[in-house]
Amino acid sequence: MHKLGLLGKNISYSFSRTYFKSKFEKEGILDVSYENFDIEDISLFPSIIENTYGLKGLNVTIPYKQVVMPYLDDIDEKAKTIGAVNTIKVKKDGKLIGYNTDCYGFEKSIKPYLTPRHKKALILGTGGASKAISYVLQELNIEYHYVSRTASEHSHFTYNDLNETIIKEFDIVINCTPLGTFPNIDNCPNIPYQAITDKHILYDLIYNPLETKFLKLGKEHSATIINGLKMLELQAEKAWSIWNLE
Repeated sequence: MHKLGLLGKNISYSFSRTYFKSKFEKEGILDVSYENFDIEDISLFPSIIENTYGLKGLNVTIPYKQVVMPYLDDIDEKAKTIGAVNTIKVKKDGKLIGYNTDCYGFEKSIKPYLTPRHKKALILGTGGASKAISYVLQELNIEYHYVSRTASEHSHFTYNDLNETIIKEFDIVINCTPLGTFPNIDNCPNIPYQAITDKHILYDLIYNPLETKFLKLGKEHSATIINGLKMLELQAEKAWSIWNLE
């Protein structure tokens, strides 16, 4: 029996476990199981590897996408450039190889909505997921600026800096923060929504709820809105192809 799983913290809500269990049932895949590895601290990661017989691969979620990297034997060039890993393959010889499939999921899910006028993006948040987003925007020749609560070497703007002029200038706004995730559905990033127009794309990496307050407010101002579900499905399928379970 092959085993796969999700490495994270407080992940009982997990998209991945539900997605893969449903995939295995639909496609008649009988020799694979998928479980959550919910750990308090990354230092517990080696014990999962040692004690899980038949483990072939892992997805990695918040807050371990960056801190898991030193534990791996090798890291794919793309993931190395991004600086975050969300997929691990356990090879036959036991070596652990890190990949990033978030970038694939994001690129494939946003591309159909892009027009030549979409040249500048704001990335809300500076965590592991935001790194994959910035990698893709760079590949697509879209200028991007990070926004965070406090000024740092990574952020170009703080939320307090944002005004209507800046929002009008950046016609893609991507939420990489957990603000608005179920059950805290009344929360949203603090940006000047009144400056959003029908020329904007608002993309939320959150998938539960499917329409966050961030997206609702964008829709009220006629923006194109995209939730994180398609990105998650695409990155999950990409991870599956990497594990390949031969």
